[in-house]
Amino acid sequence: MSKEAEKVASRKKRAARVRYKLRLNSDRPRLSVFRSNRHIYAQIIDDTKGVTLVSASTLDKDFRRRPGDSFTKETAREVGKRLAERALAKNIVKVVLDRGPYLYHGKVRALADGARDGGLVF
Repeated sequence: MSKEAEKVASRKKRAARVRYKLRLNSDRPRLSVFRSNRHIYAQIIDDTKGVTLVSASTLDKDFRRRPGDSFTKETAREVGKRLAERALAKNIVKVVLDRGPYLYHGKVRALADGARDGGLVF
């Protein structure tokens, strides 16, 4: 197995491990986070129906970010607040955080803190 294939396999394994633990004790919708080097995406998913209920990212049209601006913890926190606003508009209050293969640190933590500040409970 090549080095790149091992990285992909271990990433999928980490994400599956996190999601398995979430499904054991959760009837709440899942707040899933994806982070790239330039953007962060978050969505609230109802796993029983397999439907995305709410989403937010740094690519949203109403998100004021100029090209060339760096992706910081502050922008991640703002995405979390926007996600919480949209979720509360749809009467979604309690969720469970799915951090995927990412550590709960830095930008992922900032997004979670922003969502909590916005009113989500997890």
